Amino acid sequence: MEVRWIEFEPTKLGPPLTVLSLISTVLLGAWSTLALEMSVGKVPFLEAVNGSTVMLPCTYASCIGIDRLYFNWQFNKDGVMQKVCESTIPSEEVEPHVEIFRDRVEFVGKNHHNNVSILLWNITFEDGGLYTCYGSNPKEKNRNHSAIFNLIVVEELKVVDNTLTIMIASAVGGAIALLMGFMLLKNFTLFVLSKLEEKNKECLVTSSGIDNTENGLSGSKADSKPTPKKK
Repeated sequence: MEVRWIEFEPTKLGPPLTVLSLISTVLLGAWSTLALEMSVGKVPFLEAVNGSTVMLPCTYASCIGIDRLYFNWQFNKDGVMQKVCESTIPSEEVEPHVEIFRDRVEFVGKNHHNNVSILLWNITFEDGGLYTCYGSNPKEKNRNHSAIFNLIVVEELKVVDNTLTIMIASAVGGAIALLMGFMLLKNFTLFVLSKLEEKNKECLVTSSGIDNTENGLSGSKADSKPTPKKK
């Protein structure tokens, strides 16, 4: 029985696979840039006093737009997700009808500039926790995304002592001012010295001219006596 080994040439299989992987990477990158994105802002948390009213921010974005975008807010209550509100937005800038499932909740985003924020009135300690803003866009084959906002309810806000910060800022400012004053004084001193040096040079040139004149050297204005003629 004869066994034959089949050898594949990697040079023939390499280029197509490389091109295919490159195309896949480009398509995935393009898809990710067009995908729906929910955002709760650059600071995804808020510390608020018990009994106050706070806004939980959320906006959505999609490069190809929306069509019957579904969104909701959910609250994580001891590990169990409780729905706060939900709605379907027909299109951008159209104010949706929002269904509310909890007391003291108001939809304030109105979908203006893709805003789907909510307001919590008279918050209690039980309102503190993680809130999730979720969205799903049928125009992107139901592409979905969510963002989490942390609400921290406290008895009173802590007063931040800025004494150390002020002292450091004052010391740095004083050092900078001292350095600038030193540089100005240095430049002024160099300027005065250069002027004095120029004046001394002028005085030396003038004094040299006067000495030559008094000594009757070449170039002086002293009268020269004529040489007597021989008889």
